[in-house]
Amino acid sequence: MTSWQAWYSVTVTLLCFSTLAVTRFAPDIVMVGGVALLLVAGVLSPEEALAGLANEGMVTVGVLYVVVAGLRETGGIGWIVQSVLGRPGSLGHAQFRLMTPVALISAFLNNTPVVAMFIPAVVDWAKRHRLSISKLMIPLSFASIAGGTCTLIGTSTNLVVNSLLMEQVGLPGLGMFDLAWIGVPVVVVVFLFILFTSRWLLPDRVPAISRFDDPREYTVEMLVEEGSPLSGKSIEKAGLRQLHGMFLIEIDRQGQVMAAVSPRELLQAGDRLVFVGIIESVVDLQQIRGLRPASNQLFKLQSPRQDRTLVEAVVSDSCPLVGLSVREGHFRNVYNAVIIAVARNGERLHQKIGDIVLRPGDTLLLESHLSFAEQQHNSRDFFLVSRIEGATPPRHDKALIAIAILAFMVLSVAAGWLSMLKASMLAAGLMILTRCITGGRARRSVDWQVLIVIAASFGLGNALQNTGAAGALAGAMVGLAGAVPWLTLLLVFLTTAILTAVATNNAAAVIMFPIALSTAGNLGVSPLPFIITLMVGASASFATPIGYQTNLMVYGVGGYRFADYLRIGIPLTLLVGLVTLLLVPHVWPWG
Repeated sequence: MTSWQAWYSVTVTLLCFSTLAVTRFAPDIVMVGGVALLLVAGVLSPEEALAGLANEGMVTVGVLYVVVAGLRETGGIGWIVQSVLGRPGSLGHAQFRLMTPVALISAFLNNTPVVAMFIPAVVDWAKRHRLSISKLMIPLSFASIAGGTCTLIGTSTNLVVNSLLMEQVGLPGLGMFDLAWIGVPVVVVVFLFILFTSRWLLPDRVPAISRFDDPREYTVEMLVEEGSPLSGKSIEKAGLRQLHGMFLIEIDRQGQVMAAVSPRELLQAGDRLVFVGIIESVVDLQQIRGLRPASNQLFKLQSPRQDRTLVEAVVSDSCPLVGLSVREGHFRNVYNAVIIAVARNGERLHQKIGDIVLRPGDTLLLESHLSFAEQQHNSRDFFLVSRIEGATPPRHDKALIAIAILAFMVLSVAAGWLSMLKASMLAAGLMILTRCITGGRARRSVDWQVLIVIAASFGLGNALQNTGAAGALAGAMVGLAGAVPWLTLLLVFLTTAILTAVATNNAAAVIMFPIALSTAGNLGVSPLPFIITLMVGASASFATPIGYQTNLMVYGVGGYRFADYLRIGIPLTLLVGLVTLLLVPHVWPWG
C-alpha cells in the first residue's frame, strides 16, 4: 500500500466509521461525505462514485420496502402477530413463542418493519400476562436478525453482497435458500443462548418513559362486523378483555346494554362495544380484523378509507359546535371528518358518540382525510391539531391478497423462474395494482437513508479495491493468520462484526467485500467461504444498540442501557462466529 491514493482511501474509510461510532451524525450524510472526499481528490471517478446507485442489490432492497408496506397496510403482518403469540406458560415459553414467528417472518421480509409491527403487540402481550418487557425486547430484535440470515432476501446485506458476488466474481449467485445451511444453525444457537442465559444476562428493567403513561382517556365505540372472525368468540378469546390501558365497559346488543361484561360472553355480529382507554390502545383497536368504528358516518366521508388517517384535535371555545351534540352539529358535514372517540379531562363519558355535547377543551380523535391536519392547523375552531403517525386504518379485505403476492414472489425465486430483482419488482407492482397500497404510500415506504448508505458504501469499496488498499489489507490479514485459511476466516468474521457493531451492517459488508475477495485470492482458495462468513459477520449485530436498526428500536421500549447489549451480545457474537467457522468451510469448500 505505497500510493497516496491507497492511504487516503483507508484514512477516509476509517474516518467514516469512527464518525459513525462516536457521533450522532446520520449514516447517509457521513457516507456520502466520505465519497465526496474521494471524488474531489480524484481517487474516484464520477462513474465509480455513483456505481452503487445502479447496483441490482440496492435496487432490490428499495423495491422490497414497497412489498413489505403492502403487507403492513393491509394488516397482514398484524394479523399474523395476533394469531401466533397466544398464552405463554412461563418466561422461557413466552420468549420461544415470540422468537419463532419473528425469525420465520424475518427470513422473507425486511426485519425492520417486522419488529416495528411486533413491538406494540408484544408490549400489550407482556402487560397482559405480567411479563417483563426487558426480557422480551432484545430477544425480539435478535430473533429478527438471526432469521434474516436464513434466506437471500432475509436482510438487505445478503442481497447487496450477492449482487457483488455476481458482478465482481462472475459466479451465478446464491439461491433463495442456499444460506439456510448456515442460517438455520445460527437461529438455533441464538434461540438456545437466549432461552438458557437471558434469565441472568438480560436485566429486569422498566422503561424510563412508557408510551402508555398517558392520562388522557378516550371513549370509543367499535362494531363487530358481519362475517367477523371475532363473531362467536368469547371476550377473553378475542383478546379484548385485558387490553393494556383499555377497558371494555359495556356491550350494546340490539338496544340491550350489558354493563358488567363477563370474559366468557360470546361476541355476535352487530355488537357495539364501548371502550375507555388511552390513545395508543384506541389506535390498536383500529388494527383488529373484524372490528371497525361504530359510526355510520365513516361511510359518508368523501375519501376512501385507505387515504385517511387519525388526527387529534382539541375543541376551542370559539368552535361553532360548542354546546351542540355531535349529531346536532353535523360534525361530519362541517369538517369532512368523523369523531371516533372523545376525551374530557379524565371524565368517563357514557353517552354514544353522537349524543356527546361538545365542550371547550374536549380532545377529539378523528378519522379524516390526510389533508385535514394541514387545513385546520390555524383554524380558530381547534386549539391544537396533530396527526397520529402510523394510524391509517388497514385494509383487512386485502390482507390475503398481499400474503399471496408475497408467497408468489418467494416461490418464483426459489423455483428459479425469476431473479430476485424481477420477482420483487413484479410483487411491488401487483401490490399497487391490487390496491394493497397506493402509489403515494409506496413512495413514502422506501427508506431512502438506507439506500443512500448502501450506494455510498459501494463508492468507498471501489476506492479500497481500485487503489490496491484492499489487497494490501488482505495481505496483512493473511500474514497475521500465518496463511492458515481457518485463522484468516476468523479475522474476516471478527473484523466485519466489529465494523457492524460500530457502524452499519451494509457499509461493513460492502467495504469488507473487496478485502475478503483479495484474501481468498492471496490464499489461492475459493472466495465463497469468505463471502458467506462476511454475510454472517455483517448480520451478527448483537453487541451494541447502534449496530442494527432493530436493536435501536427496542432500546428505549425495553428500558435498556448500552452495557446490556455488550453483556449478552458479545458472547452471542462469538458463539455465532464459532458456529460459522465450523460449518461454512464444510458447506462451501476451500477448493
